[in-house]
Order: sequence, then structure tokens, then C-alpha cells
Amino acid sequence: MGHIINLKTFKDSRGILTVLDKVVDFEIKRLFYIYAVDDSDRGGHRHHNTYQAAICIQGSCKISNNDGEKEEIFDLDSPEKCLILEPKDWHVMHDFSSDAILLVLASTAFDPKDYIYEPY
Repeated sequence: MGHIINLKTFKDSRGILTVLDKVVDFEIKRLFYIYAVDDSDRGGHRHHNTYQAAICIQGSCKISNNDGEKEEIFDLDSPEKCLILEPKDWHVMHDFSSDAILLVLASTAFDPKDYIYEPY
């Protein structure tokens, strides 16, 4: 099931530094970010193989998740939160703030055959 990890963050008078060192248990093969989203939903799928880590590095969004047994909505409202998604997690990204930038780290390169679009 998807779960939130609080990222190690250092704050002082110079600013804030958030570290993504040894956060994910997979080799990162792909990075992408989503921004300038209107009121559309994004995602709406799960994977055969891909693990993902999602961080809203600016603004906020929500990710609704269903692993076939449990449904949960995650509020990504801080760049200090990282949502880990397993391949079985059917997820929809929605309610993006106008300034939202959602960064996603993935364990595989893009492969259209890895996507499962039917919800549970």
C-alpha cells in the first residue's frame, strides 16, 4: 500500500535543504514532473512492475490510492513528504494547486505495456 515518508530536511537562516539520499528502495530509472495542471485528474492506473516516489515540490495535490484491499487519499502539501507507490497501487492525482509541481521518481523507464488502466 502507498505510504508517506517524511524526508530529511535541514532548516536555518539561509533556507531549507531537503535530502533524497537513500529514501527509495529501488534504482531510479526515470524522473518526471507534472505542473500547470488544470482541474483534470492525472494518472488513473497501476503498474505491473514500476515502483514510484511522488513529491509535490511546490504547491499541493492529492493522490487517491487503491491497492485492491484499502483505499486512501494522500495529501501532498509539503516538499518534505514523499509518497511511495507500489506497482499494485491504482492511483489518481488530483486537486492540484495552481502552482503545484509534482516530481515523480520511477523504478523503470517508460513502457506502455507496464500500465494497467482498469481500477480494482
